[in-house]
Amino acid sequence: MWVPQQLPEISAALQKTGLELPAEQLADLTGDPMGAVVSLGGCTASFVSPQGLVVTNHHCAYGAIQLNSTPENNLIEDGFNAAAKEREVSAGPNARIYALDSIRDVTRDVRAAIDAAPDALGRTRALETIQKQLVADCEADPGYRCQFYSFAGGNTYRLFKNLEIKDVRLVYAPPNSIGSFGGDIDNWMWPRHTGDFAFYRAYVGKDGKPAPYSTDNVPYQPKHFLKFASQPLNIGDFVMVAGYPGRTARYALAEEFDATEQWTYPTIKRHYEAMVDLVEAAGAKDEDIKVKYASTIRGWQNTMKNYGGQLEGFQRINASKTKHAEEAAVLAWLRGQGAKGEPALQAHARLLELDAAERATRERDLVFGQLIRTGAIGAATGLYRFAIEGEKPDAQRDAGYQARDLPGFEGSLKQMERRYDAGMDRQLQQYWLREYVKLPKAQHIPALDEWLGGNDEAAVQAALDRLAGTSLGDLDTRLKLMQADRATLEASKDPALQLAVALMPTILQNKELDEIRTGDVLQARPVYLQAVADYRASRGESVYPDANSSLRITFGNVQGYTKLDGSRQAAFTTLEQIADKSTGVEPFNAPKAQLDAIAAKRYGGLASEELGTVSVNFMADLDITGGNSGSPAMDARGELVGLVFDMNWESVSSNWVFDPDMTRVIAVDGRYLRWVMQEAFPAPQVLEELGLPTGQ
Repeated sequence: MWVPQQLPEISAALQKTGLELPAEQLADLTGDPMGAVVSLGGCTASFVSPQGLVVTNHHCAYGAIQLNSTPENNLIEDGFNAAAKEREVSAGPNARIYALDSIRDVTRDVRAAIDAAPDALGRTRALETIQKQLVADCEADPGYRCQFYSFAGGNTYRLFKNLEIKDVRLVYAPPNSIGSFGGDIDNWMWPRHTGDFAFYRAYVGKDGKPAPYSTDNVPYQPKHFLKFASQPLNIGDFVMVAGYPGRTARYALAEEFDATEQWTYPTIKRHYEAMVDLVEAAGAKDEDIKVKYASTIRGWQNTMKNYGGQLEGFQRINASKTKHAEEAAVLAWLRGQGAKGEPALQAHARLLELDAAERATRERDLVFGQLIRTGAIGAATGLYRFAIEGEKPDAQRDAGYQARDLPGFEGSLKQMERRYDAGMDRQLQQYWLREYVKLPKAQHIPALDEWLGGNDEAAVQAALDRLAGTSLGDLDTRLKLMQADRATLEASKDPALQLAVALMPTILQNKELDEIRTGDVLQARPVYLQAVADYRASRGESVYPDANSSLRITFGNVQGYTKLDGSRQAAFTTLEQIADKSTGVEPFNAPKAQLDAIAAKRYGGLASEELGTVSVNFMADLDITGGNSGSPAMDARGELVGLVFDMNWESVSSNWVFDPDMTRVIAVDGRYLRWVMQEAFPAPQVLEELGLPTGQ
């Protein structure tokens, strides 16, 4: 996952793989084609028309689809197609499109501020102070949102300036039976047959500047947009993906990996499975709960399967052994450097100490953190924390609670209206309170114990009965409390707010302890990771930083792979395979219109000469992770050939240990997008805007 600044350095590899554009052109992030790639703040997307049309994955737009759905008008099941711009609907108050404006290296100033601090807590606060100052200066221009990124554990810092488009509308989404064909069963599996795509549109004020949702707003006109490929995609062709991958941990300590494999992933997976069971059982009896929690439950299921796949992959490749061997080689090399290697060896030892200290309270931290994020409790905690921080000058408030963060918080309070049910919230509160009382006494929190007034089921039920009296389920109440000061909230009789007030000293104390640990890590991690980079460079190996949600580019070729059972997997799947796979039962319930078109061989001029039919999904040997969803897959000429939406099962462990032989990305073919909009869930107005023919 190369940072854009590295592309000129690896131009020879890009050209050898098949790129026809100059590598320097890709390094121009505001030019063509990179200027068309945007972030959704968790997914990636791209402009595809001069009228602000944006294409991304169906699952990235799922939250917007869910927000606009009711049991009576279920867009998740039925799909959505705005016949005209005035029929497009808001993707939600927190929906954003971030278009990159510039990147600035700020390493020198940041490192100077950190190095001048007197101790661990001072280092963390110095970093927070300069980060807030840099972001504030960057955002002095109205309409921009700036993001501060750390690379390689703190060896490099960069500031990304993005145009923040606040009026995002849903234009088109196929029915779930196309957009999520195969559902969780097929997630991370190959072969795949998923139409994982949807369209948004970006809107701005009449002056061309970002503005909140308004019927007076007009479509944004991007400087660059991607064009659908003019040449067919075939096996072996060059493909590159530009996007915003979330997090990888390929440079983590072996001990950190072991803790993840042995505790973090299995524990979180178990809890999410339990919560999914709770919500599914409630949703089976109440369609309103099913719709309201559809997006939440899908996120849990995605994490569950991902963690399960990673755990299976760790065992298959004996990842722990690999991580320990790699680390031992680095340490041996450092010892061979004599005094020159000593600082990095000391940094490694310090990181081990800090990791052990963090593990000591991990059960408590997980349970407590999940409890205070449940619906009503989470709203109360956020309201009270904003009131506390609001007493300070904006520059001195904690990051996440400044004036720039208020619109997002207000949006979450509004979205709660479509993602909260008091009865369901009680069940989730009950789950985490029961988990809390099971913790060893040494990991209990005095303030929570005092509020509970006991350590048994009777105390849990009494607490739930008290919390049931909260008024935070009411939208007007939540929004009104945003204007309340600290004293008003502290005097409130609302039980959720009373709990937030009781727990806040603990929350803030834990935050300070985290800041002290972070300050120690800020001193040790860069030293050790620079040593790892030096070691790899000494061996002629490529060095790139772990993914950190910033823009990255990965490239390779269209190709299948051989599974562990020896079966060779084709690089493309086809329409006919959808019909073969369809059972009429969710999640393999392909719509009748789609099946009829397949049976009639209505290929609409989109059939591949290689396949003799229309390609649905394809694979390539690229390197992605979560956050890349919706990323444009571009050919050698920078034209759109598809959208990345997944990886194969064998590669989900690549966040920690990269296996080039088995790692593949899965993308929905651009030809299938067109075919669906021609034959299965027609959208001739979208095709016309894209400048595409509507069939032959």
